[in-house]
Amino acid sequence: MMPATGTPSTRRAIRRGIRSAVAALAAALALTACGSLPTTGQVQPGLPAGDVGTAPDFTFIPAGPQPGATPEEIVDGFIRAGTGAAGGWERAREFLSPSLRDEWDPTASVTIDIGERELTSATEGDVTAALVRVATVDENGAYSLDEGTTTELPFRLAQQDDGEWRITEAPDGIVLARNVFPSIFHEYAVMYFDPTWTFLVPDVRWFATNPATRISRALMDGTPSPWLAESVVTAVPDSVHLEPAAVPVSSGAANVGLSAEALDLDAETLSRIQAQLDASLQTANISQADLFVETTPLEPEPAATRSTSVVAQPLVLTEDGFGFLTGGEIAPIPGLSQLVVETQPASVQVAPDRDFAAARLANGAVARLDAEQGVLVTDTRPGLVDPSADPLGYVWSVPTGAPDAVQVAAVDGAVRPVADAWTGATQLHAMAVSRDGARVAAAVSAGGSSEVWVAGVVRDAEGVPVRLGEHERIARLPGPAVSLSWLDDSTVGVLGSGTGGGVSLFEVVVGGTMTTTDAPTAATSVAGVNSPAAVRLHTDDGLVYVRRGSSWAQTTQGVLVLATQQGRPR
Repeated sequence: MMPATGTPSTRRAIRRGIRSAVAALAAALALTACGSLPTTGQVQPGLPAGDVGTAPDFTFIPAGPQPGATPEEIVDGFIRAGTGAAGGWERAREFLSPSLRDEWDPTASVTIDIGERELTSATEGDVTAALVRVATVDENGAYSLDEGTTTELPFRLAQQDDGEWRITEAPDGIVLARNVFPSIFHEYAVMYFDPTWTFLVPDVRWFATNPATRISRALMDGTPSPWLAESVVTAVPDSVHLEPAAVPVSSGAANVGLSAEALDLDAETLSRIQAQLDASLQTANISQADLFVETTPLEPEPAATRSTSVVAQPLVLTEDGFGFLTGGEIAPIPGLSQLVVETQPASVQVAPDRDFAAARLANGAVARLDAEQGVLVTDTRPGLVDPSADPLGYVWSVPTGAPDAVQVAAVDGAVRPVADAWTGATQLHAMAVSRDGARVAAAVSAGGSSEVWVAGVVRDAEGVPVRLGEHERIARLPGPAVSLSWLDDSTVGVLGSGTGGGVSLFEVVVGGTMTTTDAPTAATSVAGVNSPAAVRLHTDDGLVYVRRGSSWAQTTQGVLVLATQQGRPR
């Protein structure tokens, strides 16, 4: 019988081995990947048998159990085998006893840690893995930040008939180091409607394999993430399910089978389901969903939805006027540009129909600049942050020192409080409503740290924002933020203090990971366009920068205000 080894020297060796394995994985990816490896965005993973799609640039095959391995080494190898998703984590199952091999569910969760684990053995055959958790992914693919939490995972092992140790009891799910996770799991989105059935709202999910099946199942048989659930709707009724459970892909289209109850749905409901499925699957580079019930094709036309894309040209206030800057010339917005020029505000956000803008004036007050009604001051409280305009016509405002005092002003100037806003925050540095109007993000101070939160917008039957849903913490920052903007429908850009004392741009996927980039020292505001790659930064001396690869390039000077857009006219 092989003795269990839990000495300090063994534990140090295990930790060194884990660090070496992570380094080896990084080297393997660099050698086998074709071109550069993105850490965010839609990556096309391998598809199940019968599917047709683009394979990933690499496949990581972790080592299997070695002859004579100790219980601690078996557990260490099992954890590291979480990187091998092929065959339903076939390699990881080799570390399990025959009785556990088919019962263990690797898709139940992902624990994302810093990559250093301590394995100890109190008694022979009992091993505990201690790790520092930074995030988790649940069985539905939903990502949750969970930084700095120490977790212990218990394992029980027994020697098999051949004398080798195998795991007989293990928690479901896998463990991945945070720098490895984006190489194994990829970002997708499950699309829901806003309550007006106008916009599609992404609910980001992370899957390692079978994206067509996992996305379709999440939409047809799942629910929105809890923080978003009260702010979106779905056309999928409770009576309709995915049937069969697998979704094969052929010639770029997913064949999505629905239960027989789908035959009773009206045309409008089917068209909305089609729109949701098409948009969801397109995040996995799948062109469309072909719906059927048994052998009957359904063939609905996807419902029309409103785009959240914005004009690519920068929207600026200069000494020459306010409008879109093209070739050194300002193209004004009829009825609105003159109001901006006259008021000379400190910040401007233009509504999607360009009929009004939310502005913070030079004296700190918030105003609605309306193409028909003129200037309407909506909030004069001290310390207001830059306001936001939502697609239903409301101007949002909040003081930096009172995060829970969010209010909205309607087109007629009527002001209403938004209940349950940012509970637990002590200071709010920036806030912005998403272009679909279903979500709002904020950079706050809470519990002694700087964080980014997101919450769903709950509206009444007339579309009035009445309260915020329970917030979700999506990032922790090294210092306070100075500006926040939606870079696309699922990414928030935050400008703030970096770890080295300079200015950094933090790109936070709502329901995902964060990337950090050094920003120009004098940058004071950020404006999103249609993707994080197109983000713009504005400095206090009137310069505008855009991203050029890994650096920033100055494109414009003499800009007084770099405005943000909430969409474009239909």
